[in-house]
Amino acid sequence: ITFQETETQLSIAIIVKSERLGFLLETQRNYWRVKLSEIEARNKARAVDQKAMQRLKEHYAKWEEQVLEPWLKSSPELDKDFQTPSNIKVKRVYTPLDIENFDPVRDAGLPGSFPYTRGVYPTMYRGKPWTMRMFSGFGTPEDTNKRLKYLINHGETGLSIAFDMPTLYGYDADSERAEGEVGKCGCNISSLKDMEILLNAIPLGDVSTSMTINAPAAILTAMYAAVGEKQGVPLKKLRGTVQADMLKEYIAQKEWVYPPEAHMRIIRDMMLFCTKEMPQWNYVSVSGYHIREAGADAVQELAFTLADGFAYIDLGIEAGFKVEEFAPRISFFFNCCMNFFEEIAKFRAARRIWATVLKEKYGVTNPRALLLRFHTQTSGASLTWQQPINNVVRTAIEALAAVLGGTQSLHTNSYDEAWALPTEGAVTIALRTQQILAEETGVTNTIDPLGGSYYLEGLTNEMEERAFRYFDKIESIGGVLAAVKAGYLQREIAETAYRTQKRAEEGRDIVVGVNKHVVKEEPPISTLKIDLKAQRRQVKRLKEVRKQRDNAKVAKALQELKNAYKNPDANSMYLILKAVKAYATLGEIVNVGREVFGEWTEPSLL
Repeated sequence: ITFQETETQLSIAIIVKSERLGFLLETQRNYWRVKLSEIEARNKARAVDQKAMQRLKEHYAKWEEQVLEPWLKSSPELDKDFQTPSNIKVKRVYTPLDIENFDPVRDAGLPGSFPYTRGVYPTMYRGKPWTMRMFSGFGTPEDTNKRLKYLINHGETGLSIAFDMPTLYGYDADSERAEGEVGKCGCNISSLKDMEILLNAIPLGDVSTSMTINAPAAILTAMYAAVGEKQGVPLKKLRGTVQADMLKEYIAQKEWVYPPEAHMRIIRDMMLFCTKEMPQWNYVSVSGYHIREAGADAVQELAFTLADGFAYIDLGIEAGFKVEEFAPRISFFFNCCMNFFEEIAKFRAARRIWATVLKEKYGVTNPRALLLRFHTQTSGASLTWQQPINNVVRTAIEALAAVLGGTQSLHTNSYDEAWALPTEGAVTIALRTQQILAEETGVTNTIDPLGGSYYLEGLTNEMEERAFRYFDKIESIGGVLAAVKAGYLQREIAETAYRTQKRAEEGRDIVVGVNKHVVKEEPPISTLKIDLKAQRRQVKRLKEVRKQRDNAKVAKALQELKNAYKNPDANSMYLILKAVKAYATLGEIVNVGREVFGEWTEPSLL
């Protein structure tokens, strides 16, 4: 990565030796096209036992003639489209004819073995339940610290922290851009002092923490590391995940600060730093959740998320890593929506695709580096403000699909989140939903209990093939970064979102309480309200931090960071940590990058 300075800012370009670039691009194009052809051929292959298949075909034809047709004359099927939200047609009934190509070893395998379709660990939930990681954050650091301790006391097994919009965009609480938004949709963090309060009396050596932060991810990681050191916990023992997935920001969530190449450079620095200094820290959680919430269907979520993941693999290789060294530190974050079987098939296909591509395309031999480990959150977009108690049922169904799909950790949304951030009572019900699934239903007793289902295996194959079609298309454009700059991925999602909304408005897709079974609404439920006291408290603390810190030390640290950003060979992460420890604010650190890299405007989609 080289940086060429102009009068006003640095223009950023990725420059690779032309011969190597040509070789890599040609290899990648060949891989996606050859693999797609292989999958298409597999899905059209005929079964080995042709006699058995022939008997089944004859039996099926007789059933249609003698049983089905007479029945349909008196009891016709519903007048509706039988298809998944990803426009995959759903047949009346599935038989072995629909998976003639199915090879139990090649396509499914066994848990903890390649291709990991049935789960990444040999015993899955029989050995350890999934981590119950409830997403929490609102108001001031004191408010969120209290909620985190409340959830731990009620059985939560992992922390997951949400941040407000000013923090996500890299603005301090006293910025005019932050006015009215401080603490509204997450916890506000403006300096290391806030992080110290947020994590007060939470033993970082004993817990695993997930932080949903992207543009300023390196800064929040540095703050977490600094608090860990203050608690006496060595960096090598800190466990957790920071999202840091900037590619999905440009695709879906739109919370970027710098141009794409600049953010990718900072992610590279964080990968290098964490691999050396924080080996138990997952420095990129590739997020399909926000892609889905923006309007993508399940196939698009699967394909675009994994394409982003492969882009981070390429980034690590360009930084000089071996894939076996850093791939285990890349995790994933998926959505789980209401189409039960499609969601389970999505998770199974994701594991198989990731393991297969890393093994075949990247030459990975270490089994640990082939594992696609993921966190799941139930869908926020599926929640309705109408009849909000119905959302308890929706969340339970989505949570069950995530568990049957083999998730490693899970957040269940609260029924009141279509109205506001969750109250303590609502979040307790959401947590209890997971605990009931784990303790009462028996779904943890066996691994991948739906494996072998004619429908599920056929659906898994179909989603895999459609994902590879997207991989081939994205590669033909020039890769994920080029597809983002061309607006291709954004347009695909926007068109799907439009079609989905239109189907609901026309009544072709039923949403109970919204376009069917509608009732006169009672007064709104009690909701959590964040008032301006949070902003006033944060601004006051920020002023105290600036007054008490060594400002000369802060200025020096920020200048050193600026120099590091200008030097493509420097690792900016060490300088970010130095600035954080000097109590430079989030906004001050982010603004250094704004000065060096400039900002970015996405292409028009119309």
